[in-house]
Amino acid sequence: MSTASTVSTTYLELSQEGGGAHKFYEVTVDGQVVTVRYGRIGAAGQTQTTTFPTVEKAQAAAAKKVGEKVRKGYAPAVQGQRAPRAVTRRQVSSAPSTARAVAPVLWRFRTGSAAFGIHVDDERCWVGNQAGDVYTLDHEGAVLARFSLPDGVKCLVADDFWIYAGCDDGKVYDLSSKLPFAAYDIAADVDIFWLDIHEGVLDVSDREGRLTVIDHEDEHQWSRRGRGEHAWMVRADDRAVYHGHHTGVTAYAPDGGGELWHTPTRGSVLFGWQEDDAVYAGTAHRVVQRLSKATGAIEATYACDSAVYSCATSPGGRFVFAGDAASSVYCFDRNGTRLWKLGTGGGSALSMQYRDGRLYLVTTDGSLVCVDASEAAVAAAQQGTVPVVRDVKLAAAPPTYAPATAVGAVATVTRAPAGAIVVECIQEAGRVRVHVVSEGYEHGWNVQFPRVIREPGARYVVEALHPAAGGFYRVRGDIRRLV
Repeated sequence: MSTASTVSTTYLELSQEGGGAHKFYEVTVDGQVVTVRYGRIGAAGQTQTTTFPTVEKAQAAAAKKVGEKVRKGYAPAVQGQRAPRAVTRRQVSSAPSTARAVAPVLWRFRTGSAAFGIHVDDERCWVGNQAGDVYTLDHEGAVLARFSLPDGVKCLVADDFWIYAGCDDGKVYDLSSKLPFAAYDIAADVDIFWLDIHEGVLDVSDREGRLTVIDHEDEHQWSRRGRGEHAWMVRADDRAVYHGHHTGVTAYAPDGGGELWHTPTRGSVLFGWQEDDAVYAGTAHRVVQRLSKATGAIEATYACDSAVYSCATSPGGRFVFAGDAASSVYCFDRNGTRLWKLGTGGGSALSMQYRDGRLYLVTTDGSLVCVDASEAAVAAAQQGTVPVVRDVKLAAAPPTYAPATAVGAVATVTRAPAGAIVVECIQEAGRVRVHVVSEGYEHGWNVQFPRVIREPGARYVVEALHPAAGGFYRVRGDIRRLV
């Protein structure tokens, strides 16, 4: 049996000024049991426990783990002396709606914690909350799966059919494969407000009004201080990065070449949306404003009755939707004429997305809400006729996926199945890169791949690789180690 005298703990930290690392690693040996705890500084982190046949083997395993971390730059530290990563959780108020009628809500799923992240695609709906849970549902509200992430979800963003969750731990997790993984690690001095990803390039807006750009290999490209603080909006396309803050919206060249235009808005920007030729800024001064991507000119203003927390459009901007601080949701035509205002029936909409005649909202009470936004349904709602809201329940525990945290977390195979693709970890210029071994691919291109399972010389089997602009591959499907 273990005694107090056999317990030893080694606590290490890695925190780089201006770099991406701000994390700790702790190893405790209690007799034959080794417990590893790790995560961002100031957080509880994650824990793994392993029991060894003898005390000597436990001590040897612990020494090996500590040695590996020291070689990567970790150093002994005193827990609590270094400040934790700055994290700003959006403070919002939500008053009851003044609308006379309630929106025709088809179904509601309560996530259990305030939610900001939403994405809806052809197959499913995604919602992420501040407890670190990301749920996927079908369009009728059936829960399909759950991702358990280490920290609160700031937002969900899509890049083609890849889905990413930006979290308060400073990491951006790729949720597109069966094995979710941290694809980007944002510098510790960046207090993240919002994220966008375009063709593998990550754009980060923060509390100080800075804009930081990181490429697909998690390498810093450029950063600059914007014209205003509290930057809750960042959107990107081929022509620019659109940065919304408390003084307006600024467009920058994607390569960091400089400012393209700046437009003051009516009030601080609290949310941003984009279509092909325009960006939409929801503001604290009760409006959504449409700005030309080419010139920054304000093309239309959509007036609400309270501060605008979120906005979205139907394709091409034919209809513009907004959610305000008073639990109401609005619809306007393209030119700014208000068509309707209805209560959400469950808090203010912090994010939203329109798809195929439905408006999906995530609200201050942590719910994902599906509203029938068809003309007939809204007309009936204005007359007081709405469907009975169906509250979605977790009938059974859905499949749950957590990010890989170590090499041992990945399943192994002894040979590559027919049709599978083999990739290999290679040491290059002090970093471990991943390249394709199988024929038919550009062998010089890098693969966006989980860093926690990269080991020089290791080979992995993946189901599919897709080329992306900029000359790299993304993984789709399962990842297994080839042994």
